[in-house]
Amino acid sequence: MYKNSIGDSLRVAVVIPSYKVSKHITRVIKTLPEEIDHIIVVDDACPENSGDVAQKLNNGKVEVFWHTENKGVGGAMKTGYEAALKKGAHVVVKLDGDGQMDPNQIHNLLIPLLTNKADYTKGNRLYSLKTVKSMPKIRLFGNVALSFLSKISTGFYQIFDPNNGFTAISADALNLLEFSEINERYFFESDMLYQINSVGLQAVDVPMTAIYANEVSNLRVGHSIFYFLARHTKNAFKRIFLTYFVRDFSVATLQLILGLAIGTWGIILGITSWLHSMNSGIPSQPGTIVLVAILCITGLQLLLSFINYDISLSRRNKS
Repeated sequence: MYKNSIGDSLRVAVVIPSYKVSKHITRVIKTLPEEIDHIIVVDDACPENSGDVAQKLNNGKVEVFWHTENKGVGGAMKTGYEAALKKGAHVVVKLDGDGQMDPNQIHNLLIPLLTNKADYTKGNRLYSLKTVKSMPKIRLFGNVALSFLSKISTGFYQIFDPNNGFTAISADALNLLEFSEINERYFFESDMLYQINSVGLQAVDVPMTAIYANEVSNLRVGHSIFYFLARHTKNAFKRIFLTYFVRDFSVATLQLILGLAIGTWGIILGITSWLHSMNSGIPSQPGTIVLVAILCITGLQLLLSFINYDISLSRRNKS
């Protein structure tokens, strides 16, 4: 059994969302650390009956839940989280059943939680060059692009590899989250980060490696780009509005408002002047050109100041 920084024993549950992982789930469960108290497998209407495979292990720790229809990884995790809380778990680990996550690294995920330095931890496969080289190129490109979007939408600028599903969260943190607001599909991990930030919890990255073999991902990159972009954009607007207009109104709020207003004014004036010059054949006046440049530069500087403040706020809140 794991213990926290003051020596209290903590019950740890591992939730394994299962869909098309019947070839790997037995090995995954058997390689879990002995200190794990509960192993919760959620068969998400798996056509390979992964839940039945896990049920046959019957090692005293495994409990299987079945979905009659596929709800996605988020839907499976919600079922698993609720089951873990009912069992009295103090910490809940998410571990995929496809064998791409090393169960021996669970301890590294738990350390920040056990020492009360974080409420939520997640793996970061992009921490070392060696790990990056082992990652399939299409996944590497997608992770880098989504990491940039995630920083803006979640407010966790120090977090990378946002879609890494190897995570751990305290029961206290889980009880603060609105499960109904969290995406049930592939945006689940990113939405978790957004929700965690919105209630003022702490999240940290934990460097680790991933295992890539013959597993087939159910994620389609072309479709996912637009899927993630739309949801990151929505969360970014929600987060900024909540942080800078509802909960507080600071200098950064003024920088954002003035930056958008002045920058937009400069762009509109520049386009209008250019169109007028094209239609009339008369070059724009030097004064107009200078004014457009001043407006655009001023707007950009104000927006950069806002972003800098947003980054510093994230560091202060999560340090």
